[in-house]
Amino acid sequence: MLSRNALLGPTNSSGIGFNGQLASPSPTPGNIANSVKFAPSGDAVAVASTTSPYIFVYAWSDSSGFGAKYANPTTIPTGECNDAVFSPASDAIVVGQVGTPFIHAWPWSSATGFGTKYANPATLPPSNVNGIAFSPAGDAVAIAHNVSPFISAYRWSSSGFGTKFANPSSLPTDIGLSVAFSPVGDAVAVSFAAATYAYRWSSSGFGTRYSNPATPQASFSHTNNLSFSPSGDALAVGHNTSPYITAWAWSSSGFGAKYANPVTLAASNGWSVSFSPTGNAIALTANAIPYLSVYEWSASGFGARYASINTTIDYSGYWCCSFSPTGAAIAQAGQSSPGAVAYRFNE
Repeated sequence: MLSRNALLGPTNSSGIGFNGQLASPSPTPGNIANSVKFAPSGDAVAVASTTSPYIFVYAWSDSSGFGAKYANPTTIPTGECNDAVFSPASDAIVVGQVGTPFIHAWPWSSATGFGTKYANPATLPPSNVNGIAFSPAGDAVAIAHNVSPFISAYRWSSSGFGTKFANPSSLPTDIGLSVAFSPVGDAVAVSFAAATYAYRWSSSGFGTRYSNPATPQASFSHTNNLSFSPSGDALAVGHNTSPYITAWAWSSSGFGAKYANPVTLAASNGWSVSFSPTGNAIALTANAIPYLSVYEWSASGFGARYASINTTIDYSGYWCCSFSPTGAAIAQAGQSSPGAVAYRFNE
């Protein structure tokens, strides 16, 4: 059993940061979980897994962590799932999988769980889906996938998938890995291989592509690795080589200057990036101890790195990280039992 100090872990000198581990999911989502995402309502958390039924949803509490698992959907995915996201209204869940039909969606209620599966989109994604994002208005869903056009988007309503939007005129050139809408919904970004593209977005779909950042990311990126700051003035991505995370100023004009690298870098490949809801912190998962790094964030960019929750824990939790909607907890998914873990966090 962990000692009390090991369980609580250190906090930084100002009394904020990590403040103890929360209950892990039970039953577990298997040893390899690819993503962990919270319902905006804050009362549920979804884990996409390599283990059947591939989508696990649990009740959530910031004070206690993972709660009871909801019953599986009547129609479950047929293969490994790479991402699972709730709609902004927390009334639907969309899941991307390996193998046709590549994407699934269900109505969702925290009271009753999964509803009857929505019909598949009339035009299916062409390949394995790696990342999913809803527009802030909840009227569109974008996906990043393995073959051209590498990013696709569909209209969304209470009836589920609508028509597919026309592809952007300037396509990514490699596997689409992660996708994110700006907080005001006027831009959508996609990461692929060694680059990040961003497009103007409107109710008509993709607009022109923004110019590439003057200082691009250093190397190959991964799934669940794009995050706009809540105020929409920054965009960050994780990648394979030092400095393992890159962040740029962002505005309606697109990419601005690159922020200075963190003073204390992650130990290895950066995978998933998540801003806290207040925008005062940014988290990065990596595939070496401490696996999860959280930095102070401000208009000036990266600040100090918070003390690690437990630098000795044997958990390769580098697939995904997400803050809860209140920012009072952070969860990470990875390739070691119990598949997903969560910690209290004080900003």
